[in-house]
Amino acid sequence: MADLDGNREAERFSADIPADSGGFHVKGAAHLDWGMKRRLGNIFSPASGRTVMLAFDHGYFQGPTSGLERLDLSIAPLVDHADAIMCTRGALRTSIPPTADTGLVLRASGGPSMLKELSDEHLALDVADAVRLDADALAVQIFVGGEHESRSIRNLTTLIDSAAPAGIPVLGVTAVGRELTRDARYLRLACRIIAELGAQLVKTYYCEEDFETVTASCPVPVIMAGGKKLPELEALQMAQRAIAGGAAGVDMGRNIFQSNNPRGMLAAVKAVVHEAASAEEAFDLYATSAG
Repeated sequence: MADLDGNREAERFSADIPADSGGFHVKGAAHLDWGMKRRLGNIFSPASGRTVMLAFDHGYFQGPTSGLERLDLSIAPLVDHADAIMCTRGALRTSIPPTADTGLVLRASGGPSMLKELSDEHLALDVADAVRLDADALAVQIFVGGEHESRSIRNLTTLIDSAAPAGIPVLGVTAVGRELTRDARYLRLACRIIAELGAQLVKTYYCEEDFETVTASCPVPVIMAGGKKLPELEALQMAQRAIAGGAAGVDMGRNIFQSNNPRGMLAAVKAVVHEAASAEEAFDLYATSAG
């Protein structure tokens, strides 16, 4: 391991130079196996190279949060309108029709509830069950700087190694606790660690300053996490800025299922991500669409 003495701050990100895709529409995936490319292709649109993911895995540590009281009523009607969904296997089996035509990212880590230390996670899904459910990717939470950082990294590498023989990509999710700062320096650190250890895609938060350095320094796709519920226009503006900053898509939950018009909000986000619509244009689409 290189020592940290005299370590210089990174600065040559060349964010204005796109990464070489190698002829495949997903960043960093040109040399992956056929099956893994196929699954990534189920998540990312071949036309835009981006994704709009609908996340509703919150119950694995929060229980029945607002908007997710009845998944069969609030989420199932939205599924086919997203490029991919991110959920738990329990939610999938009980509430999502197997006829759903969308990419599938399964939550694979868990353990503590919101009443305990959230970084105290373990792997909570066997790859054999992911194969039975025809998952396109598996998601694991990474707590860089958290109390159980090393275990979360071990969860990541164990999942990568066990999913690789099945050709299933792994999504590393950066978790930011109360004591950690969501700035570009931290997000660069977390995202790069996740990619260096073998994850095929990363989900992280947006930061106002230097977000383009986070995406440029990560050799795999960075998907923006939606985070807390915002007014619709503000959420669309954040999505627009993230895409302009190099994000390969957005993964929104509360900003969609807690909206007064979830289907309209999902369509508006897709317009920003896939059609380069401005936030204002997308908000007009949201405002004029039926609920």
